[in-house]
Amino acid sequence: MSVKDTIWSPPDAEEPAADRRQADAPGFVGRRHEIAQVRRLLGKTRLLTLTGVGGVGKTRLARRVSEILPRRYREGVRLVELATIDDEDLLAPAVAASLGIHDRTPDLEAQLIEHLADKQLLLVLDNCEHLLGACARLVEQLLYGTSRLQILATSRQSLGVYGERVLPVPSLPIPRPGDRTRDIARRDAVRLFTERAATIRPGFHVDAANARAVARLARRLDGIPLAIELAAVRLRTTSVEDLVNELDERLDAVAPPAGEAGPGGLARHQTLRATMEWSFGLCSPGERRLWERLSMFPGGVDVETAEAVCPGQGLAREDVLDLMMGLVDKSILGVAEPHGAGARHRMLETIRAYGREQLPAAHAEALRERYIEHYRQLVEQVRVDRVEPGQIDRMRKLEPELPNVRVALDLCFGRPGDAAAGLEIAAELWANWLVAGGLSEGRYWLKRGLALVPGSSVARAMGLWADGLLAHYQGDAAAADARECLALARQLRDERALAFAVQLSGVAALSEGDVEGGLALLEEARARHWARGDVHAVGVTLYVAGLFAATMRPDRAAEYGEELVTLCERRNAKLFRAYALYAVGMARWEQGDLQQAEARMREVAAFWGAANDRWGLPQSLEVLAWAAAARGRYERAARLLGAAHVLWEAVAASPARMRYQARSHQECAERARRELGAQAFTAAFRDGTRLGLSRAIAYALEEP
Repeated sequence: MSVKDTIWSPPDAEEPAADRRQADAPGFVGRRHEIAQVRRLLGKTRLLTLTGVGGVGKTRLARRVSEILPRRYREGVRLVELATIDDEDLLAPAVAASLGIHDRTPDLEAQLIEHLADKQLLLVLDNCEHLLGACARLVEQLLYGTSRLQILATSRQSLGVYGERVLPVPSLPIPRPGDRTRDIARRDAVRLFTERAATIRPGFHVDAANARAVARLARRLDGIPLAIELAAVRLRTTSVEDLVNELDERLDAVAPPAGEAGPGGLARHQTLRATMEWSFGLCSPGERRLWERLSMFPGGVDVETAEAVCPGQGLAREDVLDLMMGLVDKSILGVAEPHGAGARHRMLETIRAYGREQLPAAHAEALRERYIEHYRQLVEQVRVDRVEPGQIDRMRKLEPELPNVRVALDLCFGRPGDAAAGLEIAAELWANWLVAGGLSEGRYWLKRGLALVPGSSVARAMGLWADGLLAHYQGDAAAADARECLALARQLRDERALAFAVQLSGVAALSEGDVEGGLALLEEARARHWARGDVHAVGVTLYVAGLFAATMRPDRAAEYGEELVTLCERRNAKLFRAYALYAVGMARWEQGDLQQAEARMREVAAFWGAANDRWGLPQSLEVLAWAAAARGRYERAARLLGAAHVLWEAVAASPARMRYQARSHQECAERARRELGAQAFTAAFRDGTRLGLSRAIAYALEEP
């Protein structure tokens, strides 16, 4: 397969003055030539890969380009960070998440292609080298199946895809022999050193007294940005001259024998490696231990988590905060980034990889156990399938922790004795996967766990239940999971597992068209959950019963929905209440109660808009469009259909593929087109697509 040969018009290659000014942004030094090359090459190819050794600045360059170029692409630029992804099967879900796609089908690659088919968008895939084969395959599929998509990748080696253009990212320019002081100060490697040094020693600048030493340092570090930044922090305790002497000793100690130096890339790798070892050696024993242990957190870490997981084996809990600040001072750990109510510290991937190498096996085993236990407890705390307050806050708390949760799952599934714990973690996250639109990833972990946990256990029964429920939302057959789950729960005589197994059996029956049988099973499940005092499971059962029965038995569906609304209001569960109101609104619509359907959907749309629930919002706008058409307000109906259409596209879904929306959607569109005429309908529909999110919500919330 080769890249699809299409008629393709590249973005305007002319570099406006504003973009030239943006090349030298605060904190970003040099690379104007490389930025110009990227712009030029993106005018000639659909796939450009930035290559180079670790620490040379590929990621920083790609991020700078992504900040400068969005207005050149109608749908903008999307960045996908792959450093936190270790499993090939999670590549497509990571891309989908960056695009705001809520994956609802088992074939996520096909869904990505459908979503991107005619979009003018730049997709940036950062750090591809550890997933090289998977990245190459996905990139080839995306380019073959789309017409205007462009991809910018960063990797230590090229992807090897037909049509790929490769741009090696060089080190920063270093001083030349014979440069005068002002020439030395202008070289980008020196400019970077000077900027970082000034944060350590305010007022630092290159002058006649230190220019030669600074030039020598830049040359010794081969102009590698990461090596320069690590060296600059030493100015807190030493002079430039002494710094260069220390560096000479370190690099000479690891230099290959004369005549055996490798190619430029290998030499630069050796320079960075030596600089990393030097920085590691300059850390205190406690800082070194913490560096090693923090390398376990690809998603970054807050102080509380570091204090919970990292102590032990010579590291006291009360010392963790001071040691973290020491690593921040040495540029090993990034400055805290605000996130929600807290702040997180991150490591560059090159630094994190070095730390993982240094972690002693004896320390790694104990750290592994604490890490798994911490994230097992966290997942239990942030579950959103709870009829209680704080659901949205818990969703937001989990988001930055997902890369670390993946590590915990990998650790569990890497050892047979812990596989059941991993399956339990994956199953407990079922609602988080659903609400966040990560169905493919959720099922990946569940399938992996189920393969490793055969036989009879509660963990397997609950894993089958969670996988079956997510499969149902993807439109996949859930009957096999339901049958095994029910048989296993009966064999185990576990009342909790049996209640959930009966619930899944009811969902499967409804999906197969057995309305009365499905509702009877769901009512049995509700009774079993109540008998156990599991109000949260009761809430889930009422929701699925209310939603999927709406088109077949709207009277029963309305009863389930209203019962759930009352339960949510009594327990102040706002997110759950919104989904309950949606189920009620659908039932009222099917019953012909236009006023109640509209009132419910306006309330739901307001909440989902404020919560940024991109999966729920288009569903509520759809029903409001149907109601407008039923009132004879056809222009309003067409605009709302247009506004919903944009949101449906963003999650790569369509009401036509959803059983409980398909019929009413088609009837509304046909009626509005017939009454307005094709031209007026199209004009109003296009107006709706141009409203934008906030205006679309405001328009939808207007009184009928």
